[in-house]
Amino acid sequence: MGKKKVMLPAAEVDLTNVRYDHEEIQAPHMTGLGLKLFVWLLEAPIIGSLIVSYLRKKNRMVELLRNTSIPEPPMFKPEFPPQGPEHGVIVVEENGKPEDRVAAALKCLPEYDPATCWNDDSTSFRYWKIRDFAYAYRARLTTPSMVAEHLISALEEFNKNNPSTPFLISFNAEDVRKQAAASTERFEEGSPISHLDGIFMAIKDDIDCYPHPSKGGTTWFHEVRPVNKDAISVSRLRSCGVILIGKANMHELGLGTTGNNANYGTTRNPHALDRYTGGSSSGPAAIVASGLCSAALGTDGGGSVRIPSSLCGVVGLKSTYGRTDMQGSLCDAGTVEIIGPIASTVEDVILVYAAILGSSPADRISLKPSLPCFPNLSSQESIRSLGSVRLGKYTEWFNDVYSGEVSKKCEDVLNLLAETHGCQILDIAIPELHEMRTAHVVSIGSESLCSLNPYCEDGKGQKLTYDTRTNLALFRSFTATDYIASQRLRRRLMCYHMEIFQNVDIMVSPTTGMTAPLIPSSALKAGESNLQVSGYLMRFAVAANLLGLPAISIPVGYDKQGLPIGLQLLGRPWAEASLLRMASAIEDICGKTKKKPALYYDILKGK
Repeated sequence: MGKKKVMLPAAEVDLTNVRYDHEEIQAPHMTGLGLKLFVWLLEAPIIGSLIVSYLRKKNRMVELLRNTSIPEPPMFKPEFPPQGPEHGVIVVEENGKPEDRVAAALKCLPEYDPATCWNDDSTSFRYWKIRDFAYAYRARLTTPSMVAEHLISALEEFNKNNPSTPFLISFNAEDVRKQAAASTERFEEGSPISHLDGIFMAIKDDIDCYPHPSKGGTTWFHEVRPVNKDAISVSRLRSCGVILIGKANMHELGLGTTGNNANYGTTRNPHALDRYTGGSSSGPAAIVASGLCSAALGTDGGGSVRIPSSLCGVVGLKSTYGRTDMQGSLCDAGTVEIIGPIASTVEDVILVYAAILGSSPADRISLKPSLPCFPNLSSQESIRSLGSVRLGKYTEWFNDVYSGEVSKKCEDVLNLLAETHGCQILDIAIPELHEMRTAHVVSIGSESLCSLNPYCEDGKGQKLTYDTRTNLALFRSFTATDYIASQRLRRRLMCYHMEIFQNVDIMVSPTTGMTAPLIPSSALKAGESNLQVSGYLMRFAVAANLLGLPAISIPVGYDKQGLPIGLQLLGRPWAEASLLRMASAIEDICGKTKKKPALYYDILKGK
């Protein structure tokens, strides 16, 4: 008999007396034939249950979920206490037109002269901003149709590379030309819809973008779920004149963190083609990092926007749960996922976020979101306000990374923030991090399995990749008791985080515990299961998902191998503007050290 453990009520836990517990996931690393054999054993009637039971015990899941008395009632989706207003912001109506919100966001951006940048012949690398494209179109230096041809040529060239770089799962050159021609005509008539008119974006393959199918990175999901219209977020982009180039590659069904996809080929990291992009939004992050798109949409249920953004050296925003309408995505029934923008700069993230934000009618009733707003980056008062920001850092956790270069670079940036803007860096402690990781995997796993089970029972499960089937075998072991226990833990963890936020404004950590991992050659055809790597990639990610909090990853530099490192900011509910303001300040400090990716194409000037 296991000894029963009784937890203190969360309100009685002393946050000044928390002991950090280093943890590594206990599971075998497998690729190729070994992975195939392991999945065969996992799916066998008796031995499979024994293997899963052993792995659950090794990772203390049974002790936590079955043998622990948790006093809090369950929280089945994030519940937020009322939040005070953010300062130095411009508030917008989420019921308004997306193009009006984009116009409001544009007014918040700092002064910038695209003409000077267009004629700048310096050798230092920089990404073109959305404002650069908008200027070039309005000054008739190029047209969306000309840029479309550059994009199509670049994609054809990249697909011929060895190794190939499969950014997209679905792409139609004629559809791109048609959208670009319509945008070009609007510019010729002097009537562009918004500052996003003529901007090229990719959409992750689990978000509907008509007429493309939504496969979720599988070979069959489009057969059981046809697409008849755009997802809400995509329709908002389209109404702003965005040119949607197709469906970006992803880790199958979002159930992985590396971006490996044996069905369509694994997207390569533009900074090092032998490395993973991170996932599951692998294609969106890589296509932005390679210069082919100004921005992309991803989904984030366990770091899936922030992880690949960090590994590919771009910016990824995970907004508050319920801030964006999830209708039209494959994960629209979950309690941990959001749709979020990935872009090469913070200001481009702001412009895309402005277009897609807006809660669903149901979430407005249940979550009572604060009105959306943007940081007024054009105001000196807004910049001066950075000096009063309190940044919370859990030092033991912050430093618990695979490579010390990651934590060292992030630490250096925090010191620069303190020197430049006077930000306070305060020590914090977060209890029950193991419990948080367990509650997250049970929540996302149970919700994913609930959506997939009808198709798996119909025989479709055998068509999934081997690493997806490995995850599903674990998910099938979760019981109703496990799920309820996880939701009780969710309430405890929300209580801790809200208490910490009484003393700090933003929590800071590396985005990932390691830089981009190598792609084993044996993983390309059969996939890979490496939960130790997943643990390092997700180490700092899950609070934002389990608790629904906003977070953003900003590139802050590189390790000795030239691989990007990201810093994560985690904020209070609905406080996206505060995160974006701080992210912009970090970008100003670190932006001058941008390194041109090994795989990069300038689609604006066509070179």
